[in-house]
Amino acid sequence: MAMTDTTPDTPVETPEPVPAEAVPAEAVPSGATPPEAAPPEATPKVRRRTVADLNRGVETIKAYLRTLPVTPGVYRMMNEGGDVLYVGKARNLKRRVANYTVPAKLPVRLQRMVAETVTMEFVTTHTEVEALLLESNLIKRLMPRYNVLLRDDKTFPHIMITRDHDYPALIKHRGARDRAGDYFGPFASAGAVNRTITALQRAFLLRNCTDSVFSTRTRPCLQFQIKRCTAPCVGRVNRAQYGEQVDEAAAFLAGKSRDIQTRMATAMMEASEALDFETAAKMRDRIRALTAIQAHQDINVEGMEDADIIAAYQDGGSTCIQVFFFRGGRNNGNRAYFPSHDKNQGTAEVLSAFIAQFYDNRAAPGLVLISEDAEEQELLAEALTLRAGRKVELAVPKRGDKKRLMDHALTNAREAHGRRLSETGSQAKLLAGVAELFGLEAPPTRIEIYDNSHIQGAHPIGGMVVAGPDGFIKNAYRKFNIRDPKAAGDDFAMMREVLTRRFERALKEDPERTGDTWPDLLLIDGGEGQLGVVVEVLAELGLSDIALVGIAKGPDRDAGRERFFMPGRAPFGMDPRDPVLYFLQRLRDEAHRWAIGSHRQRREKAISASPLDEVAGIGPKRKKALLLHFGSAQAVSRAGLADLRAVDGISDAVAKIIYDHFHPDG
Repeated sequence: MAMTDTTPDTPVETPEPVPAEAVPAEAVPSGATPPEAAPPEATPKVRRRTVADLNRGVETIKAYLRTLPVTPGVYRMMNEGGDVLYVGKARNLKRRVANYTVPAKLPVRLQRMVAETVTMEFVTTHTEVEALLLESNLIKRLMPRYNVLLRDDKTFPHIMITRDHDYPALIKHRGARDRAGDYFGPFASAGAVNRTITALQRAFLLRNCTDSVFSTRTRPCLQFQIKRCTAPCVGRVNRAQYGEQVDEAAAFLAGKSRDIQTRMATAMMEASEALDFETAAKMRDRIRALTAIQAHQDINVEGMEDADIIAAYQDGGSTCIQVFFFRGGRNNGNRAYFPSHDKNQGTAEVLSAFIAQFYDNRAAPGLVLISEDAEEQELLAEALTLRAGRKVELAVPKRGDKKRLMDHALTNAREAHGRRLSETGSQAKLLAGVAELFGLEAPPTRIEIYDNSHIQGAHPIGGMVVAGPDGFIKNAYRKFNIRDPKAAGDDFAMMREVLTRRFERALKEDPERTGDTWPDLLLIDGGEGQLGVVVEVLAELGLSDIALVGIAKGPDRDAGRERFFMPGRAPFGMDPRDPVLYFLQRLRDEAHRWAIGSHRQRREKAISASPLDEVAGIGPKRKKALLLHFGSAQAVSRAGLADLRAVDGISDAVAKIIYDHFHPDG
């Protein structure tokens, strides 16, 4: 790929004026005042775009056309604040970008986007497939407002058989594959992995302990007593015998379940005929465990080993995409996604964008079945093949077992979509109730809730959680380590620091307040005192237009007897059975949970910290060697140069660094 300098260096002709009817009525209000003439207090949170804005955007794009190449590539459209509005790919950059200069032919969504565009950036690629891969990567990283966005894209858990130990362990794994071992998955949830591991332990009797626990055992643990491990840690099974157990487990997870079960059944019959009923009973229990794993597979298709099933159901301007994972011929569960997109975008477009982003950080299996043809399906299949390093087929099943499986996935997508609409409707009613209760002009689209946590002033931390029309927005949560030592233990001072840092940064990043990260309502866990501090902070920053509410528990801190505090309004309560009260309690409790959890993590990190962590040049290996040699960090700090040099891996120079760190005065 190559960066292309497309900054226009010559004047361009002013484009013909865009007719007013080219801009939707909701984008240009009748009689709108030009933004530069509007008084500051009349400027809304997000400024509406005018015909002049649209013409200006068209002119900007036309200026870039003069230097654009006719090669494949990716383009980014950005607003005046530098935020990326849209990321697109093209087989021919010049021709694709030129489409934006005829706004009358663009849908409403793209007309708004052009009106906001003040600059563009371009990257050329060798092929359109490379452009598609880069586009999906940039969309996931930059989250542009006008793209289809896959927001919930956590890594999936896998089952791992470790291969860096003489006696491999069977464990759950999530994240980078930086440890030697066999990985099986993905699984749709941690629960599915845990159930499968439990059954596999019963079937193959593999250990799940850590290597450090394994090396220090002197007698069998509980796993051996409940017949989930053969206790290789204390020699109850030799390496060769344990290796057979590992190989059987790996073969089963790789899809050879029928062979393994047949072999176990044969062994059980042989033991029974030899009157070795104890061994026969053990084999029977192992076969039952394997059967239990198979029983958790809701649907299976004969002959389909590794495949993903992706079904999209769209209604009412929103889409649910249901993904089923099949590995080794078994169903590893399913998960529903609700990508963010414009209500006028069709299923084919949403499905294509979802697939590109879904497989951006993971390899697709050999077969991906989809419920209907996606946009640029052949190009998408080529991109998945390039990313996976092997052939990936993208197909729509038309008949047989695969079609019945897709129908089942579509049913799940439709039902999940219905549940989501019901939940969203309930959430909308609750937000409308919040607006009525607190006298807001409209239901809030972003509520920020704040709470603090500390233990007698130690490790103080502030927490912020965010909620909106679709529930909690967890990727917007923030935690604030309290920096001012005088604020530790003082709830008012901690709240002052948290709110000051939050909104000073917000003003620095978005001084015009045109973004979507500004709250409509601040909910503070506390009473009149905490609320007064927040009022002072926002007044100092010139943000007195944000609605503030303090929520404090009533007498004896009973839930249901909360008192609410607002500036210029007497404290008030609510009916304990009011659904809006339950909703506000849930917001407050989530902030409390987040603050306490963040405080616990900070406290645990502090407890596990060592003075050796502060010594320059001391990494994990040297730290371990020093602790094993001296027994404690305190003993290291008292050691002489000669003693330090005696430690394996500690050179004369490193010993001098350590000694000087603990003896700065010589």
